Amino acid sequence: MNYRETSIKDVYVIEPKVFNDKRGYFFESFRQAEFEAHIGHVDFVQENESMSSRGVLRGLHYQKGASAQAKLVRVIKGRVFDVAVDIRRSSPTFGKYLAVELSDENKLQFFIPRGFAHGFMVLSDEAIFTYKVDNVYAPHDEASIRWDDPQLNIQWPLDVAQLLLSDKDMRAPWLKNAVLFD
Repeated sequence: MNYRETSIKDVYVIEPKVFNDKRGYFFESFRQAEFEAHIGHVDFVQENESMSSRGVLRGLHYQKGASAQAKLVRVIKGRVFDVAVDIRRSSPTFGKYLAVELSDENKLQFFIPRGFAHGFMVLSDEAIFTYKVDNVYAPHDEASIRWDDPQLNIQWPLDVAQLLLSDKDMRAPWLKNAVLFD
């Protein structure tokens, strides 16, 4: 695998080596020792999967406090615009975001460390999205930030009229009012 550092410290785009032939393809999506050699030790304890249709925007979500989570995300089917926002107050990149298109064609993965909010927008008719996390989901520590916060100025690729959001995501606080990391 190729581990590419990004402009925000500790966030990586991971590109697997894909072997294609007339039968289809094969690739190794995760190997603990290789991951640790490039990124460091992370104990993934839960894996989640979601299916969404075009225009669904999920996020910007995170777990706060002792429930904070690092995530390793990828798309099994379809295409998404995936976003990680640095919400570590002490970080030189606080309030900055990184975006990457993840798809079943490019097979890229995105590693998002603790201290980041995360969200994605579905660009294909349907997308199946999966992610490993290093801490179990804790509903009492669930938090979010508005996807359209002007302070973040995320350049989402679809028009607002095409978006499908949950009530929770529509009511999320602005970054200035959110619970953040130090």
